[in-house]
Amino acid sequence: MKLFIYGILILLTFAFSTSAQTVTKTDAVLRVEVDGGKTLDLTTKDLAKFARRDIKAKGHDEKESVYSGYNLSDILFSAGARIGKDELKGKELGAYLVVEAADGYKAIFAIAEIAPEFTDKTILLADTRDGKPLDAKTGAWQIIVADDKKHGRWVRQVTALKIRKIQ
Repeated sequence: MKLFIYGILILLTFAFSTSAQTVTKTDAVLRVEVDGGKTLDLTTKDLAKFARRDIKAKGHDEKESVYSGYNLSDILFSAGARIGKDELKGKELGAYLVVEAADGYKAIFAIAEIAPEFTDKTILLADTRDGKPLDAKTGAWQIIVADDKKHGRWVRQVTALKIRKIQ
């Protein structure tokens, strides 16, 4: 009888933890703030309106994978970031992006690292790895910077993208 009860408890624990992970991915909200622009709260459904891109890169585990998601510049541009053709000049070049994670981790990118007029590099807001949704540890979204030698700016569990200007 005890074995039966333990089995039921294990199944219930698994069911609740699996459903909690599903809710996190489905209901995740990404806040995008642009100084002098808009503040957007984007859901997975909102992001699905952007073109998808793939990047091949070695993850934290050193395994080469295909990450899929959205070009960071497309998302920022939709929120009013001045990164379009001939918009990024003068004092605007002093802007930077802060990427925030659920655990408080933050990484910074100079705005010229993201603007298509200044770079051919794609910084990806990924939601899948090798065709599968990111795991709970990685979160609904992860920043992927394929050309970085270290993964310090590969932010997991991304919750916010904030463009700020140097004052």
